Amino acid sequence: MAAYISVPRDLTRVKSKVFFNLTKRQLICFGTAALIGVPSFFFIKQIGNVSLAAMYMIIIMFPFFMLAIYEKDGQPLEVVGKHFIQSKFVRPKIRPYSTNNYYIVLAKQHQLNKEVDAIVLQKATADTTSKNACKS
Repeated sequence: MAAYISVPRDLTRVKSKVFFNLTKRQLICFGTAALIGVPSFFFIKQIGNVSLAAMYMIIIMFPFFMLAIYEKDGQPLEVVGKHFIQSKFVRPKIRPYSTNNYYIVLAKQHQLNKEVDAIVLQKATADTTSKNACKS
């Protein structure tokens, strides 16, 4: 009997592992969680009991674990959060559909050209009548 290895079909989702089968992002987030959570555990343990310190340590370390692990549609948690904040709070709720009609732009340009031609023609006729008046 031969051993089988599962190969993912989508190779873009494969991430390079650095240490202990963790990605660099996960190592940084877990390390940061440990650097903040463990000293807080010992500090809170001096003030209260061990179970209270353990609960606070879990609460403090949880956001870093979520940053390391959570991923939706190939995007990490901070990108998903940024999109959520933009869609709910920053961008307007009603987005009207509007297009730029190229033919309206051409019609306006044609109208402006006609107005300019009329002004130039009027100025040219005024100049010729003033020259004729000066000659006589």
